Amino acid sequence: MADLLGATNPVPGYDGNTINRNIALSPDSNSNPQIQNVPDPNRVVGPDGRTEQQDGSAQNNFGQVRYDSNFQTFLQRLRESPSLASSLIRLFAAREGTVVMSGMSEGIAAEMSKALEMLQMTEGQLLDFLTGQLQSGTRFGGALFSLLRNAYARAGSEGVRQDILNFLKSYADYSSSGHLEGNLLRNLNGMVRSIPASWSNPLQELIAQLTNSIAAGDRKGSLALLQQQIIPYMSAYVSKTHDLGTARGLLSLLALDVARYENGAEEKLLESFHQLSGYGTLKGQLGKIDDKMLLALLRESQFEKSSQANQFADHLAQAAARALRGEGSAEVQQIFQQLVSAMLINESVYMPINHFLFPLELDGRMLFSELWVDPDAEEKERGRGGQGNTMKLLFKMDVQSLGLFDVILTSRDLEVDVRIACPERVAPFSREIEKSVTQILTRNGLSPKEILVRKMERPVTLTEVFPKIFEGKNSVNVKV
Repeated sequence: MADLLGATNPVPGYDGNTINRNIALSPDSNSNPQIQNVPDPNRVVGPDGRTEQQDGSAQNNFGQVRYDSNFQTFLQRLRESPSLASSLIRLFAAREGTVVMSGMSEGIAAEMSKALEMLQMTEGQLLDFLTGQLQSGTRFGGALFSLLRNAYARAGSEGVRQDILNFLKSYADYSSSGHLEGNLLRNLNGMVRSIPASWSNPLQELIAQLTNSIAAGDRKGSLALLQQQIIPYMSAYVSKTHDLGTARGLLSLLALDVARYENGAEEKLLESFHQLSGYGTLKGQLGKIDDKMLLALLRESQFEKSSQANQFADHLAQAAARALRGEGSAEVQQIFQQLVSAMLINESVYMPINHFLFPLELDGRMLFSELWVDPDAEEKERGRGGQGNTMKLLFKMDVQSLGLFDVILTSRDLEVDVRIACPERVAPFSREIEKSVTQILTRNGLSPKEILVRKMERPVTLTEVFPKIFEGKNSVNVKV
């Protein structure tokens, strides 16, 4: 299995750049409790007397520091990941609606210009933009999924829970059909470029058939072509040529996407829904929804509408794809690599919080912001009289000509705490900002409990605001 996080450690003593042949090794160095090796997350060091935490993780149950955990690697990547806002600032330079950064190819500049045009908005358009971003990032929203969420919490049978999860998985694949089809074609074209012409020419003919089938909306025909011709053909190639490189890696990705593409078919989705409506606890609530009604309900959901309208993300993704294929200068390629890396980290399977990106130009001033949301933070925040659900938000905003703001908002029912760390040049206006924030909250029916504005000493980190990120350290310790 591939090392997805690239967590492989080099073998100590075999790195030619670091070997110092003038230093003799003590034969009993590993047994000396006074020795403390320098922490290096990129290599495995010898045992020593070090006992403190590293990368936010304490020792495990066996008293050994976790040098070999994928979760530890995730924490390291999270700590080293560059800010998305700062990377976007390097990409965007607003001047009469065009991107003026040097080193961009024509294609990248065109995509970035289109994205930038979408970010120019008035105060009235800002709410719609923010709402659309939030809705497009929330796949399981609406009355149907609220019902299923409550049913899952009340279910006394593991079978009911499993069938609910199966339906949600099928819907996730169903709503990702366009993305999966794009992945299938991209991976197949990557295979064409990585294998000899004697094998690639027949594969190109199969790809052309698949492209036509997808364009015609023939999902069954596309699956039959993939499962009965394309995958066996490429499996035969790998088997006969012993090609263990790019082609085999892409074939593994292709098989995963085909499995999701099959699971997201309408027939699978309806079959899993019928299984749910057969349970007595759900029959009364779901029994009146027929197949046509269900499909119409899912297609008209806020997630589907917002995803189709979210063209900014599409243009940014197209620009990143061009850059990562080698277009543009080395600087531009590096920035896009940082952007993609940061986005993948923030969408990691280990990340228990939601992440949103809000770059925009408001009243002629660029504003790049990131939002992290923990909608279920009550386990960390309770103990104050048994209040209801607690939500915690972290806003990081980089405002042109002002600087970086950190806003931490904690909401318990209607009570709201707000802590704002502002740039030094804004700090003299702290009292005015506190009064304005209090008035805004009160005007919207909320009860401000503690509003605090202070000068920023240093940017706050994610793990400081959301300590639940570390929960995986006691359950995830996998190294492949």
